Amino acid sequence: MVLNLAAFVAFGIDKARARRGDRRIPEARLLLLALAGGTPGAYAGRRVFRHKTRKQPFVTQLHAIAALQAAGLAYLAYRLP
Repeated sequence: MVLNLAAFVAFGIDKARARRGDRRIPEARLLLLALAGGTPGAYAGRRVFRHKTRKQPFVTQLHAIAALQAAGLAYLAYRLP
């Protein structure tokens, strides 16, 4: 929950900084928040703030993280009794 909120807020802050022309949050940090468990917050931030929606390879990398996490959850669901 905290990581989702952090990712969501980070996308909002980065969008605001982009509009002002200020120093941005590195894409690697945004992806790390998603990888650490904030993927739903990252997707929500992309949608709400309309940020990083067409930027490649960022979009592909975020989708890959989500797919990896989904595969991991599916594996755990299958393996747990």
